[in-house]
Amino acid sequence: VQTCALPIFITNVQTSCGCTAAEKPTEPIAKGKSSKIVVNYDTKRVGQFTKTITVTTNASTEPIILTITGKVLPQEGTGGTAN
Repeated sequence: VQTCALPIFITNVQTSCGCTAAEKPTEPIAKGKSSKIVVNYDTKRVGQFTKTITVTTNASTEPIILTITGKVLPQEGTGGTAN
């Protein structure tokens, strides 16, 4: 939940590689409200992953670094590839 007196604008989100995509909110986030950044990972890549998303806002000169981790399992009957 946003606690600053002024609205926060998420000005940019940058992913660590092309296999990850992130969507930022288009509207400012008012005090007492929240929003979300939607992140998608390309699940055609089987195995463990750790990716970062760098978030830039008007509230700080320092970016916020988000980290996502997971494991993509092979789809049954495909011999080790996922869809």
